[in-house]
Amino acid sequence: MPAYNSMFNADPNVPRLIGNLPLLPLRTKTRGPAYVLPPPSDPPLRNAGESPDPDSESYDILDEVLSLFRANTLFRNFEIQGNADRLLIYGILFVSECLTKIRPSHSLRDATKEVLNTALDLNFAIPGDPGFPLNQIYEPPRDRQDAEVLRQYLSQVRQELAARLLARVYDEDDGKPSKWWLSFTKRKFMGKSL
Repeated sequence: MPAYNSMFNADPNVPRLIGNLPLLPLRTKTRGPAYVLPPPSDPPLRNAGESPDPDSESYDILDEVLSLFRANTLFRNFEIQGNADRLLIYGILFVSECLTKIRPSHSLRDATKEVLNTALDLNFAIPGDPGFPLNQIYEPPRDRQDAEVLRQYLSQVRQELAARLLARVYDEDDGKPSKWWLSFTKRKFMGKSL
């Protein structure tokens, strides 16, 4: 059984590419180079841990990362069928990294501090950097300006993904992280980590 690929590979509107990583629109309040999608209006989301319907114009790649994370983490191989799959891979690897920061004993406040520090850290490797773990499937940016835009976009993705992940992991009212999410902390998607 193959891993689940991104539905954004079939999107007729080709987004801007830096290397072979697409700058897809995001539903976010975080500043950055991404085009901002409108919030869902019909029906509105009840809490931050929910995603809009995949057919909605507000559904973005980050919703897809969170919905496919647990299924795709079980796979060691992933066949890339389009450029959106590369962003899906990066998002899944980042979610894995965030989950390793959350301990079962952490309160929401402690976990937020750990995860947001990881998301806000600007010293992360981008495609083309020697420390980036998947340089064989990502093309490096053409020049410094593209590299800076890519770093800003990935920083925006990391911050929004961290906020949505925390809303899902701490969905219960008891203040404890979900054991269903934390059960994936030791699994490595494709045997890699950021």
